[in-house]
Amino acid sequence: MSSDPWGRVDETGTVYVRTAEGEKVVGSWQAGTPEEALAYFERKYEGLVVEIGLLEKRVRTTDLSAKDAQTAIDHLRTQVEEHHAVGDLDALRVRLDKLVATVESRREERKVQKAKQTDEARAAKDALVVEAEQLAQSDQWRSAGERLRALVDIWKGLPRLDRKSDDELWHRFSHARSAFSKRRKAHFASLDAQREDARKVKEKLVAEAESLSKSTDWGPTAARYRELMADWKAAGRAQRESEDDLWNRFRGAQDVFFAARSEVFAERDAEQVENLKLKEELADEAEKLVPITDLKAARAAFRSLNERWEAIGHVPRDARPKVEGRMHTVERAIQEAEEGEWRRTNPEARARAAGLTGQLQAAVDKLRGQIDAARAAGNNTKADKLSRELEGRQALLDQALKGLEEFGG
Repeated sequence: MSSDPWGRVDETGTVYVRTAEGEKVVGSWQAGTPEEALAYFERKYEGLVVEIGLLEKRVRTTDLSAKDAQTAIDHLRTQVEEHHAVGDLDALRVRLDKLVATVESRREERKVQKAKQTDEARAAKDALVVEAEQLAQSDQWRSAGERLRALVDIWKGLPRLDRKSDDELWHRFSHARSAFSKRRKAHFASLDAQREDARKVKEKLVAEAESLSKSTDWGPTAARYRELMADWKAAGRAQRESEDDLWNRFRGAQDVFFAARSEVFAERDAEQVENLKLKEELADEAEKLVPITDLKAARAAFRSLNERWEAIGHVPRDARPKVEGRMHTVERAIQEAEEGEWRRTNPEARARAAGLTGQLQAAVDKLRGQIDAARAAGNNTKADKLSRELEGRQALLDQALKGLEEFGG
């Protein structure tokens, strides 16, 4: 008979293993010496040790599911309980029990983590829905539309909730997008209708202007052209592709008439010279409005000047580009001032500028604190490095502050 601390082989070749519950039959060995029998079943024990060790590592270092881990544990426990190995089987049972506890703990941790992720996803989707519902009422068609498309991408990147909650939130989200699209479509349909009405009106004005272009009834026809111009301005803009063509035809018809009138009434050149003088005086007055200091007053003054301009009549053809160019320069300055005023009073742009300035100021203050701390600690290398970083941040802050000044603070 042969034995070791964990097992023995009796004279019949039966192999036993020692456990806390007493000896258990491992199996029968007839193929060699008792020492070989014990060595064989000890190797089987070592195999179980290795398998349990590998499973412990998988549970500790991978995302092995609790279900798969428990299946593997049950499989190994069955092998241990069948006593087909010689070694400290009780120690293996203890390790498997601890592994079960670890798996259960991981299961609870994942359950808590999943619940947290679900709560975060719910909060995120709630926020997306609220923002979408606010955007649904916006008249900023382009920016609101782009933001809604961005919200859809964000939504797609969030985890799903339970079906009922997810469906309810998606319904609200989708409804908000649909409401915005419906309003935008109605707005542009109305705008298209207005532009189509303008096109029809201007088609009639062009037709009359062209019919008058050969008239020699100079006074009444010129007066009618002025009336047609007033009607043109009151009609509003047509679609871009139509507007330019109609205007070219309308202006061309006037040019034909007034050119013929100029040829026939060459003696009126003096009148045109006087008109030029008057328009140059108006251009002088207009140029005094620049630089724009009072936009409202400048706009009103220019409108009055323009009305007087229109009432003066033609100037010599070769002088017209220069004098009209002077008025156009003032008009562009007023338009640029209007655009600047809009930018200065745009709350969204102001808020973005203020937010960026605040972030940069906080970063500069933080860096200064870190530099002082590094200097105090005697770490001049770190302080110098932070100082170089501070220079870059300070430059950005100075630019941001300058930009914020454009918004009036």
